Amino acid sequence: MIDISKHPFLKYLLFGNLYFANGIQGALGIVLIIVYFTEKDISIATATLVAGIASLPFTFKFLFGPMTDYFIKFGRKPFIIFGGLTAGISMFPLAFIDPTVALLPFTLFLFIGVIGIVFLDIAADAWAIQVTKAHERGKVNAAMFGSLFGGMAIGSMLLSFIAKHINYSMAFIVTGFILLLTIILPLIIQEKKIVKKRPKISKLLIHEFKKKNTIIIALFGFFAALNFGMILFIIPEYMMNFLNLDVVQIGLITSLFPIGVVIGAVTGGIMADKWGRKKTLYIFLTGTMIPSTLLITANTWQILAIIYPIIGFLQGGSTFSALMALFMDISNPKIGATQFSILTSITNFGDYGIAIFSGTLVLILGYHRFFLYAAWVVGPALLILYFIKETKR
Repeated sequence: MIDISKHPFLKYLLFGNLYFANGIQGALGIVLIIVYFTEKDISIATATLVAGIASLPFTFKFLFGPMTDYFIKFGRKPFIIFGGLTAGISMFPLAFIDPTVALLPFTLFLFIGVIGIVFLDIAADAWAIQVTKAHERGKVNAAMFGSLFGGMAIGSMLLSFIAKHINYSMAFIVTGFILLLTIILPLIIQEKKIVKKRPKISKLLIHEFKKKNTIIIALFGFFAALNFGMILFIIPEYMMNFLNLDVVQIGLITSLFPIGVVIGAVTGGIMADKWGRKKTLYIFLTGTMIPSTLLITANTWQILAIIYPIIGFLQGGSTFSALMALFMDISNPKIGATQFSILTSITNFGDYGIAIFSGTLVLILGYHRFFLYAAWVVGPALLILYFIKETKR
């Protein structure tokens, strides 16, 4: 077994590898499923509803976090292995289910796969809180979310290519095998358990969430995620129905967004460690409003190919690095899985919660007004950010 404390670089590799699995599943759920349903003449309202329902476990992370803390004496690795196996195996039935005939079973297996990813995520987050120090959490989150969106970029290109040149069934099977491969590295990494007895989760949790600053940060996370949630499922559908692109073209352009997130996460992570979380969040969130508004001008794929990765870059620097570092700063390591999962659940409720209804909102508002609202929702987050007190590191 490899001792991670003797090889500091392995922190970035380990947690990046685990979040890469999240990115592969994200490419499937955010891009491939939407295009797959559209090709089968399933309405955008139904497609976003199914994708949103399947993503609900991310919103209810707080239900899974206490479980990993309750059994903390066994460490975080068992939950990572369980999550990776569940996520990988659940992809295979999707290859043999036609959603036009059996929509409910299709949604169910997709839902189970996301539950596996959530268990993997929660355990990885708690493990990262335990083994990282404040001055490196920005960079660790950059590695994690950089890998997540790197996985999404690779997955968008690879899975869309397989879907077009072979079939969608093979794309689901390949996704399953990739997810299973990501659990190999944590199997050979030694985990040092921080406690030998079960912590009093409820008492510690109440103490942490009595803090005014924690409540404000949780509220901020919800509003900071709304912009991402609004465009999450709509952009792939916009490319197919408005710009008339095929699945491979959509996969290639969609991959530009996570590439932008990767660069933004690395940049934002370094800035967050050097200049502080709040200053970094102000810069990136304010910037997000401009390209989100400019989406109304994206009437060709070339314009969208410029604007979309810029939005990814700005969201990578804010929501996917500085915000997560801020969450880690205020999380108690003894209940790291529980507290961090509650904070991220509230944030995920902001993006996936609104994503469920994004298709319906587009039908009501039209694309241009919808994109303007997506830019406007960043404003409340900036107002709340002013009241956050940043932890001195």
